[in-house]
Amino acid sequence: MRKGILSLTASAAALALGLTACGGDGGSTTTSTSSSAPAAEASQQAAGKIGVILPDSKSSARWETADRKYLEEAFKAAGVAYDIQNAQNDKTAFQTIADQMITNGATVLMIVNLDSGTGKTVIDKAKSQGVPTIDYDRLTVGGGAAYYVSFDNTKVGTLQGEGLVKCLSDKKADKPIVAYLNGSPTDNNATLFKAGYDGVLKPKFDAGEYVKGPEQSVPDWDNAQAGTLFEQMLTKEPKIAGVLAANDGLGNAAITMLKKNKLNGKVPVTGQDATVQGLQNILAGDQCMTVYKAVKKEADAAAALAVALAKGEKPTAGGSVKDTDTGQDVPAELLDPQAIYIDNVKDVVADGFVTKEELCTDDFAEKCTEAGIQ
Repeated sequence: MRKGILSLTASAAALALGLTACGGDGGSTTTSTSSSAPAAEASQQAAGKIGVILPDSKSSARWETADRKYLEEAFKAAGVAYDIQNAQNDKTAFQTIADQMITNGATVLMIVNLDSGTGKTVIDKAKSQGVPTIDYDRLTVGGGAAYYVSFDNTKVGTLQGEGLVKCLSDKKADKPIVAYLNGSPTDNNATLFKAGYDGVLKPKFDAGEYVKGPEQSVPDWDNAQAGTLFEQMLTKEPKIAGVLAANDGLGNAAITMLKKNKLNGKVPVTGQDATVQGLQNILAGDQCMTVYKAVKKEADAAAALAVALAKGEKPTAGGSVKDTDTGQDVPAELLDPQAIYIDNVKDVVADGFVTKEELCTDDFAEKCTEAGIQ
């Protein structure tokens, strides 16, 4: 799988630099459309309209606090019309939103699927109307989207596995029992994350260095269910010594139960997404690491593709991924994730992903200073 990163802004100049193009052929929802400022009108008339469907606002804060913001900024900079809505984990709403967007003139559709079945239905409908599609963050297996933009999700899992090994080594753990809180079984990313951390941890289990503990996949990445599941796991195996949690929300659910048993800080817990909550748990010593995915780069790369498609161009992606269902190669842009521990939490702040004001509240002000956060 070859990697390449598209232009990281959606401005015309960045498109010229980052893309090779040729002329060519529910749950409650929230909507944002582009500014109708006169300066943007000519460009909007020359291009089509971009529809974006986000999955929810519960599984991770990123969808509304980061992805929406960065996509809006990129579309506004490019002067294209857009409509961003959130399906709030409702499959019926997801399909209804897609239908409405196409009816209302969307010429490009970017989706974060709730599962591959629902995503494929939407992609098939878009294809029948001549609307190209972009799988954003999650690949729709068997869907046949025109492009896929995400992070290297197997590497995300590898970083999580390596992080847990580091944290267990730091605690000089002897044959630790490791529990898994996997992501949603309907999310292809969760499968890739698990492949990554299994690649690191399974050899440890096979060699008898670690002991494989209880394992659960969490439906819909639901944090409340994760808490219940982990409480059951801890009751069944009270000597759990490490938790591979697939994201910060699941990690926090485990930490809450560990706190009830006065085990927080003693049992390393992983995460992902570098949320404010996850970073605060790291500063507090309750979470050993998270994985930072620079969402702005992902959003800008996807926006650059969408803008080019809206202008009737055929952009070239820097790599591809194989759809395991169809065997087809999907043109793709995959970005690199970064492991975050207490000594480099400051990198996430310096990058502008979270602000010092959000992170360093009263309870964490001193810890932020100790961590070198400016």
